[in-house]
Amino acid sequence: MTYIISQPCVDLKDRACVEECPVDCIYEGPRMLYIHPDECVDCGACEPVCPVEAIFFEDDVPDEWQGFQTANAEFFDELGSPGGAGRLGAVGKDHPFVAALPSQTE
Repeated sequence: MTYIISQPCVDLKDRACVEECPVDCIYEGPRMLYIHPDECVDCGACEPVCPVEAIFFEDDVPDEWQGFQTANAEFFDELGSPGGAGRLGAVGKDHPFVAALPSQTE
């Protein structure tokens, strides 16, 4: 089990969760952040600091945002497990599901 970042993060990327994560498992794409399912230790530190309530335990993701579970996991298919987001830096692409969403800033 892991935590999932969902719709409210798209085009916001507040990064409070990144600062709070003790294992550095929250990676940054151009439009949103992603939690690495194999690196996350399920501590839950990220969830309460998210200002837009975009982070959910995997079993608690609202039905309308279920697509983010797949997008979050598949984001790491090519990337693998780099062993820390800070060391890697921002990733130059989002999952296609996220990339195709309409802009949240317009």
